[in-house]
Amino acid sequence: MSAQTAEKRARVLVMGTGFAGEGHTAAFRWAGADVVGIVGRTASVVSDVGARLDIPYTGTDWTDALAHCQPDIVSIATPGGAHYEPIKQAINAGCHVFSDKPLTESAGTAAELFALARAAGVKTAYAASFRFTPGVRHARRLVAAGAIGEPTEVECISHFNLEREIPHGWSHRKEDGGGRLNNNFTHTLSIVTSVIGDRVTNVAGEVRDDLGRAPIIEGVHNFATRRDFMPRNLDDPNLQWGESNVEWSYTVMARIECAFASKPVSVLFKHGGLVPRFHEDHIVFYGTKGAIYLKGHYGTGPLYLWDQARRWEEQPLPADIDADTPKVSGETEQCWHYLARQFVRDIQGERVESYPTFREGSRYQHIIEIIRQNGNWTDIHHLSEQEPTQ
Repeated sequence: MSAQTAEKRARVLVMGTGFAGEGHTAAFRWAGADVVGIVGRTASVVSDVGARLDIPYTGTDWTDALAHCQPDIVSIATPGGAHYEPIKQAINAGCHVFSDKPLTESAGTAAELFALARAAGVKTAYAASFRFTPGVRHARRLVAAGAIGEPTEVECISHFNLEREIPHGWSHRKEDGGGRLNNNFTHTLSIVTSVIGDRVTNVAGEVRDDLGRAPIIEGVHNFATRRDFMPRNLDDPNLQWGESNVEWSYTVMARIECAFASKPVSVLFKHGGLVPRFHEDHIVFYGTKGAIYLKGHYGTGPLYLWDQARRWEEQPLPADIDADTPKVSGETEQCWHYLARQFVRDIQGERVESYPTFREGSRYQHIIEIIRQNGNWTDIHHLSEQEPTQ
């Protein structure tokens, strides 16, 4: 594809008709691009979505859509298990690629797509995008300014209390890009690395499938409305069941090198997908002279600073960060808008702040596969069998 200019509006082809597909469409339009086509699995669904969103081209064949629409950018808004072939085709067609996370279902295919995009000279964006919440951007500025001294450790704690009645779908299947690591850890890792640095040197982790199975319900097309299909009675003998083969809880420890610290920063990522929270989910950056507390599992709540006065004080959001934040409803949508704007501007040759690309998408899948191996345990059962010393 030809390089974009300020005079030419980028042409975008979207793959996916659910929550992400609609969100990506709105984000790219807000960023000044033209959404010229949308592709989905089901003809009736993609036709309805296209008509409602006023998208000129609709279809179910990705190859035909690429040929017909001749897009400058493709936006991949489907579950991770459906990313590999469409992205590969888009790269071969010379398109820039904006992909939701995870990049693919495996480290090997993610690394291949990263290498292909780099060789083709196309730009990529990876939507681990909650790093662009106003609070996280504020925290990044404070850390860089030395507000907490040298960063020493970070903790990311979240408990989602997801319903066990949610219908079986892609989020329950590893091969489709499901699991809490792919759909929660990707965001928190992106947040932490955006604030303290992206050189992850060591990682250890443990995962657990607390669910086991979920009811199979027909008619679920949109991730955002899946709760509308939950059965009222899980003991109904007529229910059919699908197996879960992914993690619903994880604990990850990492060491990350930081330009503002003389030693690696210790990071704890703790997530329980099916358990209730008691206090707020939060992200905290600790340092030698203070700490920054962000309320919310993705740091979307107020920011508090613990300073030399030894007390927590809520900090107002800087006016320039507030002015630069897309004024749209929904935290997910807000971050998609921000990333789409960065991506379009970068393609047009403007200077922009760094954003996650397929480089991060590939690295994150490698890290996730290491964590999923659960290979960090040391067997000490023999110690409990020893006679107690007198």
